[in-house]
Amino acid sequence: MAGTLTLALTKGRILAETLPLLARAGIEPAEDIDSSRKLVFDSNRPGLRLLVLRGTDVPTYVRHGAADLGVVGKDMLLEQGAEGLYEPLDLGIARCRLMTAAPTGWRPTGSRVRVATKFVNVARRHFAARGVQADIIKLYGAMELAPTMGLSDLIVDIVDSGNTLRANGLEPLEEIATVSSRLVVNKASLRAAHEPITRLLADIEAALPADGLAA
Repeated sequence: MAGTLTLALTKGRILAETLPLLARAGIEPAEDIDSSRKLVFDSNRPGLRLLVLRGTDVPTYVRHGAADLGVVGKDMLLEQGAEGLYEPLDLGIARCRLMTAAPTGWRPTGSRVRVATKFVNVARRHFAARGVQADIIKLYGAMELAPTMGLSDLIVDIVDSGNTLRANGLEPLEEIATVSSRLVVNKASLRAAHEPITRLLADIEAALPADGLAA
């Protein structure tokens, strides 16, 4: 719609922590997102609508201009790259760590390791930087099963409390990145709608908690 900004939100935990932040900035969906099957929502802010997407899709929607702004985990930006995007705000929400993990007590026994992950690009860069030859196996879920079932030696995955790793006989090894949710903006949209986007960014930044950081 002409003159309407579109803000893409990541469903799940990030959405649950984003909505209160937006409410503090005076932005609320026109209907309850949790009880609706819709994916596009009007908001109480004139000229702003909200999309609810999978985290893997948010950078794509923003990069190609289908959304003007988006809220997405830093892990997705590290994996997909930030071409065509500005990353003006670290929202400081949905914090976790991107880590390697292995069965408790695991030690390498050869010159190569097998790594299961959905973060293929991140894993490839991480092991290459350390001079480790890694065979990357792409999985989309249940990463903790891969070492147990002999599919891989290690995994690269998001770790929050570490309880899931321990429950499956794994332990975290090395932190690759600290992850939090970021607000990203399509570069062309920022040029075309500079004033309303800048005003929206300022309102959201003002609603950040005291330890919220600008990226």
